[in-house]
Amino acid sequence: MSQITPQPGILEIAPYKGGESRIEGVADAIKLSSNENPFGPPPAAVEAARAAAARMHRYPPTDHAALREAIAETHGLEAARITCGVGSDEIISLLCQCYAGPGTEVIHTEHGFSMYRISALAAGATPVEVPERARHTDVDAILAAVTPATRLVFVANPNNPTGTMIPEAEMTRLAEGLPGHVLLVLDGAYAEYVDGFDGGAALVDTRENVVMTRTFSKLYGLGGLRVGWGYAPEAITEVLNRVRGPFNLSTIALAAAQAAVRDRPFVERCAADNARLRDWLRDALEAHGVACDPSHANFVLARFADASEADACDAFLRQEGLIVRRVAGYGLPECLRITVGDESACRRVAHAIGRFKAEAA
Repeated sequence: MSQITPQPGILEIAPYKGGESRIEGVADAIKLSSNENPFGPPPAAVEAARAAAARMHRYPPTDHAALREAIAETHGLEAARITCGVGSDEIISLLCQCYAGPGTEVIHTEHGFSMYRISALAAGATPVEVPERARHTDVDAILAAVTPATRLVFVANPNNPTGTMIPEAEMTRLAEGLPGHVLLVLDGAYAEYVDGFDGGAALVDTRENVVMTRTFSKLYGLGGLRVGWGYAPEAITEVLNRVRGPFNLSTIALAAAQAAVRDRPFVERCAADNARLRDWLRDALEAHGVACDPSHANFVLARFADASEADACDAFLRQEGLIVRRVAGYGLPECLRITVGDESACRRVAHAIGRFKAEAA
């Protein structure tokens, strides 16, 4: 028997599975499973990527200076405190690699993004799941779970897959309630969908124990290029850059992201359309007897009577060429997460669910 074994915790990882993108035998399936921007990337980002492709024989810059400056100017941040990664997933992984490890604990909520658990296990740490309160992050439950072994607390706000959000005052209370050896990581993957919300940047600016992560994969429509970033106290940024791969982002990805973050009219138009269609979709589903919490992201979480009804609805939607996301793996077997698509897709999925409910009655 081989004596070659992986690090402790790795074999406990269930590999992450992205949203399905095709249905066998269906040529024009509508994908509403991965929270992608239905309007695609900004045209300026496409042009920037096309121009950068001619330079793909050159290594990309290692300091990401131009992209960091563009992010800083857009969001009113300090460029020196920004770290760019291969999606926000890489920032999450780097944080676990740098600040967790064997004998330590990483806290996440019961319906939180699965990469928190995966990254903790990959670093040899013990993931600790705390309950939510009616699909909302529970600050008191998090604080009660903190031990001397706790090193990181991950909170997505808005959360995925619930779409729910807690007030900034609660986030501040959480940051203030954590002991000095614990780092609070605010995952702002969906922050751009919340009007006037900074994703936690102000908390990062006023505390030494808070990090914010963001992504270009959602509102900016660059999921296929994998670009994310983190904003942290300078000491933490310096640590992350010691272990970050020097060429982790390609020339094309850097150019597209820089153009995307500066294209404010495109971003604002997409956010406005998402808000309108998200509210319409939620109202339409509730009119069909399907409950949904108010969502602050680019998806809604449709709640059915039980897991059997959710599975049956998913099967019905697939027959109609509609792909949504089952979220049993997030502790929500009675739910389906539905991305807010364009108007045609929203109307089509709402109509199909209405037919499913009517036929099941």
